[in-house]
This record gives sequence, C-alpha cells and structure tokens, in this order.
Amino acid sequence: MGHAKLQSIHLHPVKACRGTAPREAVVEPWGLAGDRRWALIDDGGKVVTQRQRPRLALAAAELLPGGGVRLSAPGMDPLTVPVPRPVGTVPVEIFRDKVEAVLAEDDAAHAWCSAFLGAEVRLAHMDDPGTRRPVDPQYALPGETVSFADGYPLLLTTAASLDALNSLIAQGDHADEGPLPMNRFRPNVVVSGTPAWAEDDWSRVAIGEVTFRVPKKCGRCVVTTTDQGTAERGKEPLHTLGRHRRLDGKLVFGQNLVPLSRGTIRVGDPVTILG
Repeated sequence: MGHAKLQSIHLHPVKACRGTAPREAVVEPWGLAGDRRWALIDDGGKVVTQRQRPRLALAAAELLPGGGVRLSAPGMDPLTVPVPRPVGTVPVEIFRDKVEAVLAEDDAAHAWCSAFLGAEVRLAHMDDPGTRRPVDPQYALPGETVSFADGYPLLLTTAASLDALNSLIAQGDHADEGPLPMNRFRPNVVVSGTPAWAEDDWSRVAIGEVTFRVPKKCGRCVVTTTDQGTAERGKEPLHTLGRHRRLDGKLVFGQNLVPLSRGTIRVGDPVTILG
C-alpha cells in the first residue's frame, strides 16, 4: 500500500452534467470547491439527474472564477451563468431532502437548459452549502453538510477496482459492453496503486494534506449504465455488480468521503490509509 496515489480529480459544477478534470482542487467541508453547487430542477422543484434524463451526460459545465459556470452542449451556443445574488430562495427536493437554493437570475439560463433537454427546467445554485443540507444523520457527525451531490461530499473510486470489475464484465453475459471507463461512476477522486476492492475496508484516509472519514460504501444506480459520451443505456455495470458486489442489499462500487480538514489536493498526492 506504500504507493497509493491520487490519479485524477473530477469536478462536476452542475449536477448530472459532464465535468472537468483539474490538476488540483480545494477541499471544503461539503465537497470539492465548486462541485455540484448547481442543479437543474423541474416545475415541482425536484432535482433532475441522469436517472430521468440521460441526455444530461452530453451537456458540459465548466467552473468559472467566482463560482459561475459556462454551459455547452451539442447544437447549443455556449452560455455563461454568473452566481446569482442570494435575494430569495426556492425550495428544492433532492431525493428525500428538502433544501433551499437560489435560481439563476437570467432567464436565458433556464431557457438554455430547457431547450437542450426538451423539458421545462430551471437552474438553481446552492448559495450556502454550510447550512442548507445535512448529511444523512444515520451516517453523519453533527454539523456535516453536503452540496447537490447524491449524499456525501466526495466519492472515491480506485483504478484497480475498475480493472477488476471490467475483468468480471468480460466474463459475463454483456461482455460486449466493456471495458467501461471510470466516468460511468462520476467520482471526485480516483486512487491508483491499491489492490482491487481495498477501499471496502477503509475508515479514514488522507489524500495529501487533507484527511477524510469514510462513512459508507457507495450504492450504485442506473446512471452507471449510461454511456457518458452518447447518453445511451446498457446493462452494465449493474448486471455484474449485482452478481459480484451486492453488499447490504446495495450494488457497491466506490466509497463516500467526508472531509475532516480543509486543504488542497493535487494529482500525484500520496494516499495514506489511516484506518
């Protein structure tokens, strides 16, 4: 385990859209700075993800200085959306959580996203991630919060586990779908230099100067079956995870992380297992 290191960093400024792979990122208590601070909501205030709209995989969001985003997608002119002033919030529902968020001020943002999806949506920004949304109390320490990520501030995956999973897919009924790239799993941090599935047993880990708690494994959903380049759906990896990685009733790949300190992580940083 002496050579585990941070292979890549992945930032998704708008939940469910394509992100970027910066060389370094600032870790805040609720996740990587700028990660999933924006989300699309439907007319009922529910967050829209690739679960309902796989086409979101084709839209890209790039973080701008100050927290705004530049949106781009096939057939659309790019659009820059600044962070809205927090002059009033709207209720947003993400899974079972009710949170407050601020709508983008310019109607062009809502129109752009609605035109791309072919459905009426609005673009919302989480103005204060330190107070808006607690982590699931069953797995949280007091005061821990999260952005519009599925449930936890960061998601970690390992290169070795993806290799092992792809080997299993190659032996299965849908071998033609593999090998799958890591972007199917939409992680924030990818670690290399570990044995396959080593992350199952971690409880505390340091990436460079930042330490993290590992509260629970990540149960996977239909988004993993969505080709992030074409938005088409297949059977894998859920078919193979269901046969080989069913833990506590969930199909597991990767670990959720909660930061215990602030700092900057950089590609190439050593990864140290603390417990």
